Amino acid sequence: MVKIRLRRMGAKKAPFYRVVVADSHFPRDGRCIEEIGTYNPLVTPAAIDIDMERAQYWIGQGAQPTDTVRGLLKLAKG
Repeated sequence: MVKIRLRRMGAKKAPFYRVVVADSHFPRDGRCIEEIGTYNPLVTPAAIDIDMERAQYWIGQGAQPTDTVRGLLKLAKG
């Protein structure tokens, strides 16, 4: 199954995330199919930059966003 999920980047205690499309069997920070955005929770307000066109394409192809990514997609839309 293909999922849209977060890949953790950054240093210890300073997380930075990339929003990626990956097979559910791949490791969390491992190989991915495509990177479609970024999420930085450390700035105020949190910086969310997601390519909505690519996200909609992958959802149309059957990719399942995780709960966290689903919330980020809602915030990025409106």
